[in-house]
Amino acid sequence: MSHSKHPQKHKSKETTASTTIESTISTTAKGLGFIKHPTLEEDIRVEARSLNTALHGDLVKVVLHSAERGMQPTGEVVEVIKRAKTHFVGVAEKQNGFFFVVPDDRRMYTDLLIQDPPADLKENDKVLVLMHEWKDPAKDPLCSVKEIIGPKGSHEAEIRSIILANNIDDTFPANVATLAKTIQANSEIKEENLRDRTDFRKTLTFTIDPVDAKDFDDALSFKKLENDTYEIGVHIADVSHYVLPGSVLDAEARHRAFSVYLVDRTIPMLPEELSNDVCSLKPDVPRLTFSIWWTLNTKGEILVEKIGKTIIHSQKRFSYEEAQESLDTPNGHLHEELTVLNTIAETLRDKRMKAGAIDFEQHEVRFELADDGVPLSAYTKERLATHKLIEEFMLLANKRVAEHVAEKYKKEKHPFVYRVHDLPNREKLDMLTTFVHALGHTLSLPKNALATGTQIASLFEEVAGTPEENLIKTAALRSMAKAAYDTRNIGHFGLALPAYAHFTSPIRRYADLLVHRYLHELLTKGALPLDEWATVDRIAGEISGRELTVITAERDSVKYKQVEYMTTHIGETFDAIISGVSEWGIFVEERETRAEGLVRLATLGDDYYELEPKKYRIVGKRKKKIYALGDRVKVRLVAANLDKKVLDYAIVP
Repeated sequence: MSHSKHPQKHKSKETTASTTIESTISTTAKGLGFIKHPTLEEDIRVEARSLNTALHGDLVKVVLHSAERGMQPTGEVVEVIKRAKTHFVGVAEKQNGFFFVVPDDRRMYTDLLIQDPPADLKENDKVLVLMHEWKDPAKDPLCSVKEIIGPKGSHEAEIRSIILANNIDDTFPANVATLAKTIQANSEIKEENLRDRTDFRKTLTFTIDPVDAKDFDDALSFKKLENDTYEIGVHIADVSHYVLPGSVLDAEARHRAFSVYLVDRTIPMLPEELSNDVCSLKPDVPRLTFSIWWTLNTKGEILVEKIGKTIIHSQKRFSYEEAQESLDTPNGHLHEELTVLNTIAETLRDKRMKAGAIDFEQHEVRFELADDGVPLSAYTKERLATHKLIEEFMLLANKRVAEHVAEKYKKEKHPFVYRVHDLPNREKLDMLTTFVHALGHTLSLPKNALATGTQIASLFEEVAGTPEENLIKTAALRSMAKAAYDTRNIGHFGLALPAYAHFTSPIRRYADLLVHRYLHELLTKGALPLDEWATVDRIAGEISGRELTVITAERDSVKYKQVEYMTTHIGETFDAIISGVSEWGIFVEERETRAEGLVRLATLGDDYYELEPKKYRIVGKRKKKIYALGDRVKVRLVAANLDKKVLDYAIVP
């Protein structure tokens, strides 16, 4: 066990008042801290002995040391202003009769001593603990057990650990659950509900969703008109009709902000009475919706557009695979309608790409799980034409809704939630160019970063279907600004759109629910309540932060299952691609499961290898053998560490 030892504080070098800053600190597993300086290019380095109990993400006050010319600036934490977190998930271990918790978060560089451990606590139990006030770095931080999650390595304990570590609620408070049941019991649609709603119940309407989906957010309607034109509608569950502002349901949805999709379960934003029943656009039942519909020609040109509250009656629930089969089969169910929709979708997509939109779609790993959660197989989900069909019409709906609001409010601050994507950082783009070049491709960027979308899109088209496609898309994504929610419309760089919003998934995203409410305000009253801007702006910031947490949880669950699946394949040989290089080894990604692991340089016994970082490769000193980023290699799985979620591979000559 890695029982932490805390060195005594040292006396800092001479400083002045002007060298004190407040900022958020990042820490490593080795107890090093780094802080971004508002004016310096290089991060401030804080040695372990100078952290003074600061943990990853804490807001701290730091005193800077007098910097020597050419050296990285250093500093010392003199005050922890605000803790980023006080709850930690980890494994209980026993030493000298005392229980400690070794945190799962590798950035948590110290173990925690459990005060008054529960009588039923056992070694190797996963636990959730609350860290008490910690001010003396020479002593272990004290904590108390809030929950014994279960034995380390069991499926339920590990997935629940991910849930708790990311502060995700997987049960609803009693008052929220009660209200949801009440709404469900009184959900029969009455005539008064149909006032001011356009009736689509006699129009052909259907849904296309994953085969295991239960929460159907969106549906498409289709009607053939004259002169090769069509009325096509995008109908979205009218969650705002049931989840009212100020209700406990609304407060809970705001708190959660998103549904969370883990490998073995969905943790919904709304109780299942709403998400899987009342609001879900199930077939053969009437459903209240908020819709946008158009008269379109086959060139994807909008001739007429309408937005408003509606009622639908879905006649068919397709899975993506079923819809694809119908599209591919001349006598398939709704073949003609799907063909027209697909033709229009392809046209819309071509227009987007020519305008500079970037397709960041990456390979998605799925698992077949046994009843006890053990992964039986891992595979990459195939992206079908029907996926792209739905995507295009949802993008069109989101785009037009945002433009409708943005066109009316060009300068005034207004309570509406846009999905924004800022311009990329030029320095990061230059690094991307170097990276792409190392893989044998070219990315020629103009001096004006505003014009890079087209070039990146062309690059993606060039590498489509190659082994390095996923590497390049991941690197490009990392070079971009993060998409976020904001009341200020700065446009969406990745989609090459002047305005964009999330409108199509209010069952699983709180931002969409807000968009519905304010769009309805605008449509019915002709104006937005401008005095609500500050509140909505604050909420947009909250849900942007929450989104990062949700993404982390979803990725962690996939990573855990990848490693767990590979534990049953130790000793086997795989096709892989080199996904990264470092001074201690080569990172490789197994091609089928996308499971990444490390080939340690020490295992390459045929030569002494040196890193050439600017060329993203290692080179043998004597034989000059090269292992470069993007190279295809055969590897053997040597070890799989579930605790650390890491894989070790060896190159097969």
